[in-house]
Amino acid sequence: MHSIFVSDLHLTPDRPRAAELFHEFAAGAAGRAEALYVLGDLFEYWVGDDDLADPFNASVVGALRALSAKGVALHFMHGNRDLLVGARFAERCGAKLIADPQLLDLYGTKTLVMHGDTLCTDDIEYQKFRAYAHDPENQRKFLSQPLAERRQQIIGFRADSEKSKRGKSAEIMDVTPAAVDKALREHGYPRLIHGHTHRPARHVHVVDGKSCERWVLTDWYGRAGYLRCDASGCTAETL
Repeated sequence: MHSIFVSDLHLTPDRPRAAELFHEFAAGAAGRAEALYVLGDLFEYWVGDDDLADPFNASVVGALRALSAKGVALHFMHGNRDLLVGARFAERCGAKLIADPQLLDLYGTKTLVMHGDTLCTDDIEYQKFRAYAHDPENQRKFLSQPLAERRQQIIGFRADSEKSKRGKSAEIMDVTPAAVDKALREHGYPRLIHGHTHRPARHVHVVDGKSCERWVLTDWYGRAGYLRCDASGCTAETL
């Protein structure tokens, strides 16, 4: 028995190799797991559940639906790119939407899962935008616009974000150690699994004298992969 964790796939028709790897993953390794946790940014962007008919989106949803039909428990957490994924998407995939953060009992080990962006507290500019984007009224206004207009706005947001990143240091865009310690302390010193930073690694944090493991998931821009966890622990796997 084991579970698999992925994040930051950033699937889009513009990156066909990543999409190909996703379908291979869904048809192979993911189907052998008890559960699959997607910890945000499955898509490069998501403009709303009324875009489910798009052929590319439909192909991803179909692959996830096939997994759930095999009995794999699918869990989806919002990222910063796909925070508008809603109940229709989850129902179509056969997935369960989970909150960020989420505390799990993973084969006897207390495990905290997050997307990871809330840990990057030194990036003040991003945190302000995150608060704006997560505001329910702002989301309602955005989703009330025609689909084509939403798509153009999202593409514009992405371009602005990439431009902004070029002016920031790598340290600012990484997690803040104090934020990590705070999350571990508040949730009872669990193991932590998250994505977002695109810096795959295993870390050990000592918080209040307690040793806590932190796994950062890989993105799928270069070497695609996932984290496999069972009763004996976690291992990073590549595709």
